[in-house]
Amino acid sequence: MQPLQYSYNNRKSEMLHIPLLGVSLVLLLFLASPASSCKEEEKTSLFEFLNDCRSNKFTGTIPESLYSCSNLIALRLSFNNLHGQFSSGINNLKSLRFLALAHNSFTNIRNTLQILSKSRTLTLVLIGGNFKHETMPDDDEFHGFENLMGLGINKCPLYGKLPNWLAKLKNLRALLLDDNKLSGPIPAWINSLNLLFYLDISNNNLTGDIPTALMEMPTLEAAHSAPIILKFPVYLAPFLQYRTTSGFPKMLNLGNNKFNGIIPPEIGQLQALLTLNLSFNNLHGEIPQSVGNLTNLQVLDLSYNNLTGEIPSVLERLHFLSKFNISSNDLEGPVPTGGQFSTFPDSSFFGNPKLCGATLMRHCNSADAVPVTDVSTEEYADKVIFAVAFGMFFGVGVLYDQMFLFRYIYFG
Repeated sequence: MQPLQYSYNNRKSEMLHIPLLGVSLVLLLFLASPASSCKEEEKTSLFEFLNDCRSNKFTGTIPESLYSCSNLIALRLSFNNLHGQFSSGINNLKSLRFLALAHNSFTNIRNTLQILSKSRTLTLVLIGGNFKHETMPDDDEFHGFENLMGLGINKCPLYGKLPNWLAKLKNLRALLLDDNKLSGPIPAWINSLNLLFYLDISNNNLTGDIPTALMEMPTLEAAHSAPIILKFPVYLAPFLQYRTTSGFPKMLNLGNNKFNGIIPPEIGQLQALLTLNLSFNNLHGEIPQSVGNLTNLQVLDLSYNNLTGEIPSVLERLHFLSKFNISSNDLEGPVPTGGQFSTFPDSSFFGNPKLCGATLMRHCNSADAVPVTDVSTEEYADKVIFAVAFGMFFGVGVLYDQMFLFRYIYFG
């Protein structure tokens, strides 16, 4: 028996249980029975049917009969037209680890969270794109989610603030609350989530300074930069290219809010960061020199703020930086020429009329020009040796990564 592939079929059913999903439920109820005579590989193929029923045109509510499938590990019904409220029957799925019901029309987020928090097996919950214009519950009595590693309640949009009950999710690695209407400051308890390495709270109405507590996230510091391996049975949406959460970039995305104040110099402590987005806020002051310590950084977006001063030359140290944007600020002086700066497009610097340099085809005064130092023969030789060694190291790393990915895809 071959695995069944039913995602992205755009099949429409007046009710969820007919015709397509009804077949799956009958099969799954049969599999849940101790009397089932299916071989293990046949069970696996049939379970994969319900593992991935996203992006169809299912309508109606989730039938209670589904909750008899006690062996179900993953349930993906995102991007359909389902509605109604969650049933407590979902807690009968004692093996369920992965739940993705995003982008439907479910309602009553308070009831939903109260029900799901009672599950002791869920490790990933993606329920964004539902609960239109409701309020994020901030009840301290929320308990549970003991094993939850990833939570997505984004693109609803929800009103309210960052809820205090999130501080209890001590196993949380990834938190997606982007594209809501949340307001207020980032709470001080954010640094108590010791395992959190992926935070997306962009496109909200959050205010206040960027707290130093955010600069004290243990997993984003250099001492805790070892790879994090967390496997899930299916792709980890919304980023389909990431098969495990180890593929998720270590990221802070605070873009498009109403944060003010300066960029904290303590930002340089987060040396494991790969992506930092502070764009579209009201930040002022200079770009801290400590940003040069983020030597693993691949994406840096500080655009559309009120930043002043010069671009720190220490940013030339960021040799992995592939995307860089400081457009629409009030920066001045010469654009650095070393490191990755020669690879960035002009658009990375637009909206800063006081910047100058060859990149912008705008000549600097002699006093502003970036000093060019003579390189001795010995220093040149050292740089060549470093470049060759780095190239060999990088090549071996890429080869190992591809071998690991091949093994994961084909052998689990």
